[in-house]
Amino acid sequence: MKYLFAMMAGMAMATCALSQPGKPVRIIVPFPPGGAADALTRMVAEKLPAQIGQPVVVEYRPGAAGNVAAEQISRAEPDGSVLLSAPPHLLTINHMLYKLNFDLTKLVPVGIIAAYPNVLLATPKLAASSVTELIALAKARPGTLNIASQGNGTSTHLTAELFKMLAKVDMVHVPYKGTAPAFADLLGGQVDVMFDNLIAALPHVKSGKLKLLGVGGAKRIDAFPQVPAIAELLPGFRSETWMGLVAPPATPQATATRLSTALRRVLQDPDVRRRLSELQAEPVGNTPEQMAEIIRQDTERWSAVIQSARVRIDG
Repeated sequence: MKYLFAMMAGMAMATCALSQPGKPVRIIVPFPPGGAADALTRMVAEKLPAQIGQPVVVEYRPGAAGNVAAEQISRAEPDGSVLLSAPPHLLTINHMLYKLNFDLTKLVPVGIIAAYPNVLLATPKLAASSVTELIALAKARPGTLNIASQGNGTSTHLTAELFKMLAKVDMVHVPYKGTAPAFADLLGGQVDVMFDNLIAALPHVKSGKLKLLGVGGAKRIDAFPQVPAIAELLPGFRSETWMGLVAPPATPQATATRLSTALRRVLQDPDVRRRLSELQAEPVGNTPEQMAEIIRQDTERWSAVIQSARVRIDG
C-alpha cells in the first residue's frame, strides 16, 4: 500500500510539472551563445512548447567547463521546469577530473537531441592528407608534430590521447583555452592537427581552409564519403559528440519520460530534421534509460584513457 501511494504521488508530481501553461521551462546552455550547443538547443526550444504546453526559454551559464551550469541545475527544483543542455564531457568526464561540491552523476537523463562525430583536422601546411600519412609522418618524426585541444581534460584532449595510444605515435599535446584560439592557430599553421566536432569544423573544411583527415564516428559521413572513419584504420577508436537534456537530481522518472517523449516528437519534425541534416548531425531522441546507458559506456571509455594517459587538470 505504501508503494502504491508513493507511485501515485510521483505520477501526480510529473503531471503537475508539465501541466502549468504559465510556467516556462528553462533550458540552461553551459556555453556562450553561437556554438553548436546553442544551435541545437534553440532548435528544440522553438518546437518544444507545442508538445508540452509551456513556454520554453534558453539561458546561458558558461564557465568552468560547464560545471557552473551543472551546479545550478543540481540545486534546482526537480519539477521539470529547469533542464540542462549537456555535451558528453559534462556528464562523462568532468566528475573524474574536477573536485566538485555537487554530484554530476545524480543528474537525471531525459534524452539526446543529436549526435555528430568528432573529426581529425589538419592545417593545409601539413605534409599529410590522410590518417595513414599522418601516422607515417608522426612515426618518422617522433615528438615533433603537435596536436591541439581546447584544454586539458576536454573531450578533444582525451580523443587526441586515444588516437596517440592506438596509433602508437609520439605527438605533443598543445592545450588551448577554448575552441577559438585553437582554431586560429590551426588555421595559421602554428599547430599541425586537432580534433573537434564536425559542426564547428564544417565551415573551415568546406572553405578549404582545413583538411579533413578522418572521422571519429562509427561510419563515414555522407557529405565526405571519401574520408574514412578512423576506426577503419585503428579498430576501437570512437569519438562522438552529442547534446542531450538532463534534469535536476530526484526528478521523478515519469517527468523525465514525458519530457523525453516530447523531445522525440520534436525531433520527428521535418524542419528540425532538415536543419540537423544540414549540420551533418543525426537526430537521436532516445529514452532516459538509453541515454543513461550511453553515458555509462562513454564514461567507461574515457576513464580508461584518463588512467592510461595520466590526464590531470592543472590547478
